[in-house]
Amino acid sequence: MKKGNFGKFLLLWSGELVSAVGGGLTSFGLSVYVFRMTGRAADTALVALLAFLPILLLSVPAGVLADRMDRRLLMVIGDGCSAIGIIYILICMMRGGATLTQICIGITISSVFGALLEPAFRATITDLLDPEEFTKASGIVGLAGSARYLLSPFIAGLLLAVSDIRLLLIIDICTFFLTVATTLIVRSHLDTKTEEKNTTFFEDLKEGWGAVAGNKGILVLLIMSSLITLFMGSIQILCEPMILDFSDSKTLGFAETACASGMLVSGILLGIKGIKKHYVATLSVSLAGCGLAMIVFGCREQIVLITIAGFAFFFMLPFANSCLDYLVRVNIPDELQGRVWGVIGFISQLGYVVAYSLFGIVADSVAKAFRLGVGRGAGYTIMGSGALLAIISLTLYQIRPVRRLEDAAYSEKTQAGSEGAA
Repeated sequence: MKKGNFGKFLLLWSGELVSAVGGGLTSFGLSVYVFRMTGRAADTALVALLAFLPILLLSVPAGVLADRMDRRLLMVIGDGCSAIGIIYILICMMRGGATLTQICIGITISSVFGALLEPAFRATITDLLDPEEFTKASGIVGLAGSARYLLSPFIAGLLLAVSDIRLLLIIDICTFFLTVATTLIVRSHLDTKTEEKNTTFFEDLKEGWGAVAGNKGILVLLIMSSLITLFMGSIQILCEPMILDFSDSKTLGFAETACASGMLVSGILLGIKGIKKHYVATLSVSLAGCGLAMIVFGCREQIVLITIAGFAFFFMLPFANSCLDYLVRVNIPDELQGRVWGVIGFISQLGYVVAYSLFGIVADSVAKAFRLGVGRGAGYTIMGSGALLAIISLTLYQIRPVRRLEDAAYSEKTQAGSEGAA
């Protein structure tokens, strides 16, 4: 049992919260900067793709490293060194303005180092907490993720009204220091869980894949997740071009903050109570709700309607993430968590690579074919993706190997309850 570690988890989480806010400022600022510079949704999508692709490609080896090395040290290296790319963009900005190529280079550098963070952070949560605390922790972790959409756009919108993107980059760089400090404090109070390895890096990599492939329910769930992230990626990459086409960056910031408050509300609910049962049904229904919200989101250039639909989308998302997170955690041994989360991150997020590569071009093409603005092309693309997401999500509950994952979840809870009573 790992009693008394929830405070350490909260300290570690606070550092990631600060990092998420800073990263959100940069992401928002660069999206506005690139769209204003080129007027193309495809260019905005390219920047997002380069921010995401290295993290995806390196997630599997980063997961293996998280099982072979000190996980907290990996987090420090990932957080600290990812500032290099942002500093490069800032220098380019201060020398007269960054080109699209320079922005892409800086974002890629930052993303490469950031790839070390996610598997190590998720595996550290398993190190710190008991299984009955996992869904509660997942809800709290979701709050840090929501800060990127809740706090960052609001702050960035206000700052861009009185300054420019350079201020956002400076603030983001400063957040790295606090994040590294909190990680080091937690590290100093935990035993390092590395051990002498008799296996090679690639043998560990193979073992991580085997843990996923050997469980049919998890494998099917992850394949479905990659389809789900494909369709969800459209709203993530196209919402900003859609709104900027008929409004300004300040309105965009307020709208994104209002939408993301849905994630705040559900994240708080999950943090207080968690989810006790019906994980697969909750996962299926919440993702279908996200799809329906996307349809409403893209149907009109009306900021109130967009905000309401966006709120509903983000409200549903933490429920789906918590269920997916829990079903995987209780079906994978602790000693394989790092490498398995690397494999999971790679498979489940492949859809985002396709989405970021494709949907910007699709939105521009739809706008051109029907002689519409880029915003309307983005809106129609989001609507089509939402419809497909709803259909895919509702079929998830019908897949028997996925439903069997709940048996392990209930067995884990029963065992934890027995140990607690003893």
